[in-house]
Amino acid sequence: MARILFERAVYVQRKYFIDEITSLDEAFDFLEAWPEAKRDLPYDTLLKACREAATGRFPIAAARENLRRFLKKAGMLSEFDDVPNADQVVVDRNIGNV
Repeated sequence: MARILFERAVYVQRKYFIDEITSLDEAFDFLEAWPEAKRDLPYDTLLKACREAATGRFPIAAARENLRRFLKKAGMLSEFDDVPNADQVVVDRNIGNV
């Protein structure tokens, strides 16, 4: 499967860190790791949306929004509206005051 990127990342609040989901591949990895005991109708709906998006029959933006809503309902959504994309970050490579 080709790597299909989201327009903006979705951030998942884990126990000790925040995880970033930037593509359908990463969304599938997240869904695969979801506990089987918690796989309910919203999970199945999200999985179907991601599969349809991967085949081009469902908009990528809508699949991303479904993932965001799923995470919000699960209490795992971490919202960072002001986090820049990696390609927008300018890094100063000077170390110290040299």
